[in-house]
Amino acid sequence: MDPGASAYGRFLSGDEAALAALLQLYREPLVLFVNGIVNNIFDAEDIAQDVFVMLYVKRPAYKAEASFKTWLYAVARNKAVDFLRKQKRETAFTANETLAETLLVEDAYAAVDRRRELIRLMEKLPPAYREALFLTYFEGLSNKQTAKVLHKSVHAVETLNSRARAALRTLMEQEGYTYENL
Repeated sequence: MDPGASAYGRFLSGDEAALAALLQLYREPLVLFVNGIVNNIFDAEDIAQDVFVMLYVKRPAYKAEASFKTWLYAVARNKAVDFLRKQKRETAFTANETLAETLLVEDAYAAVDRRRELIRLMEKLPPAYREALFLTYFEGLSNKQTAKVLHKSVHAVETLNSRARAALRTLMEQEGYTYENL
């Protein structure tokens, strides 16, 4: 059984410690995923926290139509998109400020320099490319699961991943990296 679904089921049955297990499993990767959407690690942390608060307070029903991870990422993506819509009405951040803040804080999350450099390069990709690459390669979701999170067809996800890899390869070459040394 899916460890997230199992933990969430225990939580819904009254096991408060199961929420801690969900946090341990999904907090950091969820923050990084949301950061790829909102381009601000502080906002990404807040949005991820909102997702877990929503789980705790509202206790929404999880239907096993997709894996728990897919469902959770779809919820987080929707919250991030809502945040961006609201932010657009209120304030605009410059890309340089956002990238600088992101790189400073991501150091705490990146376990190795290679991952940090890859994330930095991915920040330069269009949002759709970043989202598809992150879900597929960092989170290990299948194309079908990624399609469900992104509200796209499997073919569209395959195309996004293909184009995203080509764009990332170009960026890597411009920065002097090869696949072997990144």
